Amino acid sequence: MLILSNLLITVAGLFSFAINAYSFVIIVSAFMSWCNPNPYNGFVRAISALTEPVFYRLRSRFPFLVFNGLDLTPVALLVVLQLFNGVVVQTMLQLGQRISA
Repeated sequence: MLILSNLLITVAGLFSFAINAYSFVIIVSAFMSWCNPNPYNGFVRAISALTEPVFYRLRSRFPFLVFNGLDLTPVALLVVLQLFNGVVVQTMLQLGQRISA
């Protein structure tokens, strides 16, 4: 049971790290949308490549996220990621801690 416990705790930590890192990328993307960055810059292209596919899927499934030129897709994605982090990841972490005790 110790191996399962350590596995759950490690996977929960990795998920939490990935969610926090992607949240940072989303926030950077939102700030970049306020200015006019050079689209040929490597950093801008990397951030766009990481976020735009997810934004596109959310915009196509939930068109009410964009109204009057205001795009709330990054905010909605951040809320979903934090809910996933708070519910699923924390449940995995608590389960792993409970198994090890």
